[in-house]
Amino acid sequence: MPPFNLTSLTPVTFILAGIPGMEKSHIWISIPFCSMYLAALLGNGVLLFVIRTERSLHQPMYLFLSMLAITDLMLSTTTVPKMLALFWFNAGEISFGACLTQMFFLHFSFSAESVILLAMAFDRFVAICHPLRYAAVLTPSALVKTGLVALLRSFCIIFPCIFLLKRLPFCGHNVIPHTYCEHMGIARLACADISINILYGLAVPFAAVVVDVVLIAVSYVLILLALFRLPSRTARRKAFNTCSSHVCVILLFYIPAFFAVLTHRFGREIPHHIHILLANLYVLFPPLLNPVVYGVRTQQIKEKVVKTFICPKSHLLQE
Repeated sequence: MPPFNLTSLTPVTFILAGIPGMEKSHIWISIPFCSMYLAALLGNGVLLFVIRTERSLHQPMYLFLSMLAITDLMLSTTTVPKMLALFWFNAGEISFGACLTQMFFLHFSFSAESVILLAMAFDRFVAICHPLRYAAVLTPSALVKTGLVALLRSFCIIFPCIFLLKRLPFCGHNVIPHTYCEHMGIARLACADISINILYGLAVPFAAVVVDVVLIAVSYVLILLALFRLPSRTARRKAFNTCSSHVCVILLFYIPAFFAVLTHRFGREIPHHIHILLANLYVLFPPLLNPVVYGVRTQQIKEKVVKTFICPKSHLLQE
């Protein structure tokens, strides 16, 4: 058994158990998980490269998209490599400090991505509802401030979780029935009252994300009202197409996340391995599908990817 710090009853290491009840299938489960992770790395890497190298894409919408790609890479890379090591080599041991670090960056990247999606909704709102003020509102300085707000808000929300966990005694309990460390999964191992962890872990981050969702919904209600006032059907279709990719990304991000959170909190009759599989998919699906959605539905990105990687010597797609 791993040694323990007797003064604080905090384990030196935790053991990640993987997906309970499906241990014999870990190798097979790792195949689609590894494939999705590699595809996410490739897709987001290509997206960042194209936006970085093509000056015509140095616009607020695409710079926000690059921020989204970075947070997607952080979200998946925080969890998947350790998950694959667990599946392949039974390397479930993780130090207490590393577990808290993984927990922090997991929740931090989720919160930051929510802020970036809100910023992208505001970008579409200004572009459609106030097009003449677009350049004046979404300046380079405003983009930098948006990125800093995403980092600062996420840090302020998630950082207290570290101290809420470090104060708890664990009395030798160190096996986490999960593939990665997350706040409540660690807190439930404690042999003390975790009411504060439950209250803070559910209320504060959840409330912040709900505020983001409400503001995004308000933005799109105003966008729809503006679209219906456009005199031309062609103009309405063109404006709607500029928003469709973002709407798809919002659904891909929030629906799996809310479903995983709600089933984890209230779905007592759902088997535990289903909870774990859902939690794993929510760190894999958005990073995997976001670049696909934008690559397929955004003509400018599609053209630049073709020009850069498929026919780089061709001038047919030159602007």
